[in-house]
Amino acid sequence: MTAPDPNNKIDHDDTAPDEEKTRSGIQSIEVGFRLIEVLTEASNAMMLRDLAHAAGMNPAKAHRYLVSFQRLGLIVQDPVSGRYDLGPFTLRMGLAHLARIDAFKAARFALSELRDAIDQTVGLAVWGNQGPTVVHWLESTFPMRVPLRLGDVMPMLESAAGRLFAAYLPARQTAPLIDAALTALQHASRHHLPATRAQYDAVLDDVRAHRAARVEGTVLPSVNAFCMPVFDATGQLVMGLMALGPESRFDASWGGPIDTALRTLAQKLSADLGHAQAPGHRP
Repeated sequence: MTAPDPNNKIDHDDTAPDEEKTRSGIQSIEVGFRLIEVLTEASNAMMLRDLAHAAGMNPAKAHRYLVSFQRLGLIVQDPVSGRYDLGPFTLRMGLAHLARIDAFKAARFALSELRDAIDQTVGLAVWGNQGPTVVHWLESTFPMRVPLRLGDVMPMLESAAGRLFAAYLPARQTAPLIDAALTALQHASRHHLPATRAQYDAVLDDVRAHRAARVEGTVLPSVNAFCMPVFDATGQLVMGLMALGPESRFDASWGGPIDTALRTLAQKLSADLGHAQAPGHRP
């Protein structure tokens, strides 16, 4: 029989438990984390009994977890009311996470998957010094007759992107471009567009009501489009997600498959940036 090699450092008996731990995880951490989840979703600090009930555990068990979480800075307890709330370390984690997010990289990757799923032309627009500017573009399997290019500026009155940014950006940023577009419109015969500031403001009210912009045949004849907002943690508009296509293949109905898919992605990207949507909101 061959003697064991004393230089062989591999211990198979030690690696198996580690692999098992990796697969199974630590259940007590997962159980206790429900308390963190409840406080994250809550609008205010909570009493122990309410917090424990929402997390699905008895108060004594919840209290033991909370004591440890307090030591780690994940939870704080108000010394007067006794209510529990998120602690300073949760803020540090959140800020660290946001600092690592490349919003546009995530959006570009996600848009590629969305384009393949809905087979519509999709893109990203951000606010530039001349208005909403196309910074990313992916064509569908049936390309547009007049495709957009990177760097193209979308018109304020006619485009879904223009209307979205006008609805959510401060007026001081958008008013000069809107006024210029309305003035230029007076010399054109495009009766399907809002001709006055009051009419355009009504369009923007509709954008905010639906939390999205939609146009049907205004930028290009027989072309429909959506533009959905992506917000950051402070509620500021970061970018617009666009989808457009010929009306024969593009369902522009609210609640339709294109609206739903694009809206779901916009909400996910906003959530990744720390934006909290109002409870119960449905555009």
